Amino acid sequence: MTDTVAHHGCQESGMKENGYFKKGSNPFAQTGRSKLQNQRASLNQQIIKEMRLRAGAENLLQASINGKVREMVLLELSYVNSNLQLLMEELETLNSSVEIYQEVKDTSSIPLIPLGLKETKEVDFSVVFKDFILEHYSENGSNYEEEIADLIDLRQACRTPGRNEAGIDLLASYFSQLGFVENRFFPPSRQMGIFFTWYDSFTGVPVCQQNISLEKASILFNIGALYTQIGTRCDRQTKSGLENAISAFERAAGTLNYLKEAFTHTPSYDMSPAMLNVLTKMMLAQAQECIYDKIVLPGIKNEYFSLLKMAQEAAKVSDVYSVVYQAMTQMPVKDNIPFLWSSMAQVKLYNFMALANYFVAVALLDHQLSPDCDEDLHEKTLTQLYDCMPEGHLPFSLLKNHDNRKSLGKSHLRKAITGHEDALRIYNLCRDLKRLEILQEILLVCHKRSLDKYSQCEKEEDFFDYIEAPEINSKTEQKSEIVVPASIKMKVRDLFQKLGPLSVFSAKQRWTAPRKIHISPENGNLGFTLQGGSPVNVKSVNPMCMAATEGLKEGDFIVSVEDVDCKWKSVSEVMKMLKDNSNKGFDMKVISLAENTLSMPNKSATYCGGLPKTYSMICLAMEDKRNLKTTKVTKKLSFLSWGMKNKQKAASTISLPSAVADAPQLSKPLSATFQMTTNNSALY
Repeated sequence: MTDTVAHHGCQESGMKENGYFKKGSNPFAQTGRSKLQNQRASLNQQIIKEMRLRAGAENLLQASINGKVREMVLLELSYVNSNLQLLMEELETLNSSVEIYQEVKDTSSIPLIPLGLKETKEVDFSVVFKDFILEHYSENGSNYEEEIADLIDLRQACRTPGRNEAGIDLLASYFSQLGFVENRFFPPSRQMGIFFTWYDSFTGVPVCQQNISLEKASILFNIGALYTQIGTRCDRQTKSGLENAISAFERAAGTLNYLKEAFTHTPSYDMSPAMLNVLTKMMLAQAQECIYDKIVLPGIKNEYFSLLKMAQEAAKVSDVYSVVYQAMTQMPVKDNIPFLWSSMAQVKLYNFMALANYFVAVALLDHQLSPDCDEDLHEKTLTQLYDCMPEGHLPFSLLKNHDNRKSLGKSHLRKAITGHEDALRIYNLCRDLKRLEILQEILLVCHKRSLDKYSQCEKEEDFFDYIEAPEINSKTEQKSEIVVPASIKMKVRDLFQKLGPLSVFSAKQRWTAPRKIHISPENGNLGFTLQGGSPVNVKSVNPMCMAATEGLKEGDFIVSVEDVDCKWKSVSEVMKMLKDNSNKGFDMKVISLAENTLSMPNKSATYCGGLPKTYSMICLAMEDKRNLKTTKVTKKLSFLSWGMKNKQKAASTISLPSAVADAPQLSKPLSATFQMTTNNSALY
C-alpha cells in the first residue's frame, strides 16, 4: 500500500507544527489486505441491512394478530436469518484468509494468524464542537475550524493505517489525542450527540454509542490487530525477522491485555473479556512459536543434549497451543471463533508434541552412552526430561541398557507418528486449512521423517519388553511475555490548546463568560494581587479599589489583557503586560468558576445500527422465540443483548486513564504575590 501526505493531521509520531500528517494506506490500493478490508466493510453494510429488515419484521410480528400476516412475516424472518447466516460465514472466511497476511518470500514456515481491523463509520465533529466551544468556552467556534478539520483527517487516516511502525504511530497518536478531546468536549453530566459506530470484527454487528470510550477501545483493538499483521509479515527465515515477529506478537498481546483490563464493560463482542483473553493467549503462543523457529534457524545439532533441549522447546510450544485450543472451545467464545483458528491451534498442538517425541527418540536411538561421556550429566538431563520415569526403570539403567534405551526411543517414535497423523487428520477436516498448501507440505515432511526413522529401527529383530514413553516436560530458554507498547502512552500536542490549559479549561468545569474589567491605575497601585500561572488568577482584591467596583473578584482568572490572549502566560509575563499599560487605563478580561448544577450521572445507551430496542441479535443463530410474554431476566446479559437499551445498568461504563497528566488543583497556592511599583512589588 502507498502512503500519501495530506493537510490537517499528524506525521507518524504525532502532530507537527506545520499542520501536516502522514495519512494511512491508500484504501483503493489493489493489495490483498486492502481487498480484504474493503470486503469486510461491504459485508458490514449488508449485515446491518439484514438486521434492520429483521427488526422491522419482528415489530410487525409482535403488533399483528392476523394469522396470514404472521405466517408471511415468519417466512420472511426465516429468509433474513438465512441471509444473515450466509453473511456471517463470509465474514468468517475473511478472518480465515491468513495466507494473504504472510511474508511473500516465506514458503517454508507454518502460517500465523493475524487479526483484521475493525471498521467504522465517518464522524463529523464540526457542528457539535463549534457549538460547544461557543457555549462552554464562550469563544467563536469558527476560529477552531482548522483544528477540527485536523482531528477529522486524523481519524479518517486511522481507518486505513499502514502495516508498519508508522501505522502504529498513527493509531497511537489518535488514541492519545482522544484523551485531550474527551477532557475538552465530553462533560460527564450530559451527552454530546456525537455517535461513534464500530463493527464487530467477528460478527459484523454494529455498535453505536455516544460515549467516546467506545472510540478509544476500538482504536486500541486496531493497534493490537495491526501488531499481529506486522508480526505475520515478518520474514521468519532470518534471525532479525523472527525477533521482529516475536516483538510484534508480544506487543499485540500487551495491547489486547491492556484493553481487557482498562475497558471492563465493552459492548462489542470482539472486545469482551472472554474474547480478549483468548486473543492474548493466541498471540503469546505465536510469539513462543517464533522463539522456537529462532532457536532452530541455525540448525539442530545431532547431539544428545541439543536434541533433548529442542524436545523441551517443542513441548513448550505444544503446551501453549493446548491452552489456546482449550480456551477457544469454551463458551461463549466457541460460537464466534473462526473454525480455521481453532483447527490451526489443534494442528500445531499435535505437530509440536510429535516433534518433541521425535527429538527424544533420535537422542536415545542415535547416541549411546560411551565410556568417555559424563554419565552424571546424561542422567541428570534425562531425569529433568520427565516428571516420572517409566515404571520399573531408573534413569541410569535406561541409559546403560541398550535394549531398554532402544525400546523407549521406539515408544517416543510411535507417539511422534501418532501426533503427526492427528495433525494431518485435523488439517483434512477443515476446509479453509486446505488452502494452506505449505502447511500440508510441512506436516507430510515431518510425518515421513518419523516413519523413516521408525522403519530403520524395525529392520532389526526386537525381542525386548515394551516401555511406554512418559510425557515430556516443557521448558524454554525464552518465554513469551506480555509487553505493553510504549506507543500507547505517546505524547502528542493538544490540537485545541488555544482554548487554554487543560487543568482549567476542560469540559468538567463550568466558567462564566469573559467579563471586561477596565483598570485605571491610582498612583501606580491597582489594588489586587496575582498568583499562579497559565492562566494567572487573582489572589486578593482591595474592596475599595476601582477594579473591585468594576467587578473583579478573588479567584478570577485573567484570560486577556488589551485583547492579547494570556491563558498560557506566566505571572511574570502578565505582570510585564500590566506594567506596560500601567501609565494609562486598559481593559482585561476575566472569568469566574460558575456554580455547577449537577445532573444525573451520564449513561450512554448502546444502539446497534440505529435499530429500535425491540431488536436483539440473538436471531442470528437461534429461532424466533418471542411469541411468549417477556419476563424479567436477572442473569447477566450476553453480548448479543448489548443492542438493547439497558435501564438497569449503563452499557458503556468504560474507563481509561486519560492521556493528559493530572493537573494541579485550583485550590492549591500557586506562587507568591507580585507587586508593580518602582521596586517591582506585586500589590495593585
